[in-house]
Amino acid sequence: MKVETYLFGAVEVSPEKVINFPNGLVAFEDNKRFMLVHEDAAEEPASYTLQSLDDPNLAFQIVDPTTIGFNYELVLSDAENALLQSPAAEDVAVMQVLFRKDEGGKVEISPSLRAPLVINTRARVGLQKVMETFRPNITLSNLVSAL
Repeated sequence: MKVETYLFGAVEVSPEKVINFPNGLVAFEDNKRFMLVHEDAAEEPASYTLQSLDDPNLAFQIVDPTTIGFNYELVLSDAENALLQSPAAEDVAVMQVLFRKDEGGKVEISPSLRAPLVINTRARVGLQKVMETFRPNITLSNLVSAL
């Protein structure tokens, strides 16, 4: 199928490349079909574009949290596990959505730590896991004392 996108123009998408999010994403519940796009590179890409196939103007930058030094220990509910079709651990990808904050001329790009994407890469189905309580275990390194 041919899809018109804001960032990439007209793109040919084979049905087996579509990732379905049956519940949509937070604030974008009507967008259920997405594709991953990245620049062709010899190495693993630093980030991906998650392009909606339902709205050509909707795209998110996403990253593997391990590339920015963050690891999740997620527990899925029975309903979430069923939605993901009970994937094997090696078939699960966890990704973070990046968002841009522009305050007073200063632009920051930050990951959404409280709502990672969980994708069954084999079945090509995903969900956004919104965590009510979130207590990250953060280790600071390379600190230099001013004293």
